[in-house]
Amino acid sequence: MSTGGAMPTLIPGPLAAQEAGVAPATIRKWVQLGHLTPAAKAGRAQLFRLEDVFAAERAAGGVRRTR
Repeated sequence: MSTGGAMPTLIPGPLAAQEAGVAPATIRKWVQLGHLTPAAKAGRAQLFRLEDVFAAERAAGGVRRTR
C-alpha cells in the first residue's frame, strides 16, 4: 500500500497503548507474542505505526477498554 511517498507516523509504545486503550505492558506483551512488530527504534524506544497497533489489538481478541 503506497502513501504517495509520505512516511507513516510512528509513535512510542506508551502513546500507542493510550491510543488503543490498553496498558503499556499490553503493547510489550503483543510484541513478545508476535502480534505486533515495532516499525523502528529511537534509542531504546520502540516505535509503532498506529494501524499496526490496531491490527494487533484485533489479533489479540479485540479487548478494548474505554477511557
